[in-house]
Amino acid sequence: MQTRFSLSVLALGVATLLAACGGGGSSAGGTGQLSLQVTDAPVDEATSVVVQFTGVELKPAGANAINIDYPTPRTIDLLALQDGDAELLLNGQTVLAGRYEWVRLKVVTSQSTLDSYLEKPVSGVPTKLPLYVPSGSQTGLKLVRGFTVPVNGSASFTIDFDLRKSVVDPSGAFSGYYLKPALRLVDNAQVGGITGTVALSGLCPASASPLVPNGPSVYVFAGAGVTPDDIDASGAEPVTTASVKETSVGSGVYTYKAAFLSPGAYTVALTCVGATDQPESSEALNFQGTRNVTVSANLNNQQDFTTPPPP
Repeated sequence: MQTRFSLSVLALGVATLLAACGGGGSSAGGTGQLSLQVTDAPVDEATSVVVQFTGVELKPAGANAINIDYPTPRTIDLLALQDGDAELLLNGQTVLAGRYEWVRLKVVTSQSTLDSYLEKPVSGVPTKLPLYVPSGSQTGLKLVRGFTVPVNGSASFTIDFDLRKSVVDPSGAFSGYYLKPALRLVDNAQVGGITGTVALSGLCPASASPLVPNGPSVYVFAGAGVTPDDIDASGAEPVTTASVKETSVGSGVYTYKAAFLSPGAYTVALTCVGATDQPESSEALNFQGTRNVTVSANLNNQQDFTTPPPP
């Protein structure tokens, strides 16, 4: 995968906002505590991916959506949040208990301004390019996946925002990038991770120096024994991806970390050239074999890529 970004918004007190906005909850009645955070995964060559947020919208089952608008817009550099890092959107806030149908992050994007932008070197010069969500003014960054806040209890979730699947070059449509988010919701009480070392100089000698623009990455697929494929909306699609990074400059030690995974069986595969994978086209990525991993909750499960896979 490419550079992985954790997307997150600052902690927000919403109890009074919810009351002011109206909008009933579900039939459960009462209140509960909700924590919501955002994390993410990558895009090669970018030095920052900044998104401006103006608020959050929650949709209780059987009731009108609740709009929570920030007093002032908040800008977040997604690239500053990687390798399992996340920031809070809601932090133990009192909300109406019951079932929620979806959550939407309100964003400000434009093809002509830099409210949200991607920064990367262009001819060696750091350059900011507009980041635009084609449907952002209507639907924002919307995750249609239900969750429940228990009465007199608490619930904590992470929205995994995979920029590796989401940042799209519009091929001349305008001088910037489209942001077409791929989101998934995970229960923080039931998540684990996969981490390991990579013998990059032996497995990917051409990618070890430099890491960029080659983008060596580990792709994570749901289920054991999956035949890996690139990101192209067909065939096997990764749940997430993780960039291979040097632990410190010149150390020669390379690692990866895929976080916020639900417990279960996964297939992981290393590619030396993740940077060539484009989300809206098919590329013939060469994977360095596969490994099967079982993820357990609250653990970082170890899977190294230290030797070539068996033929």
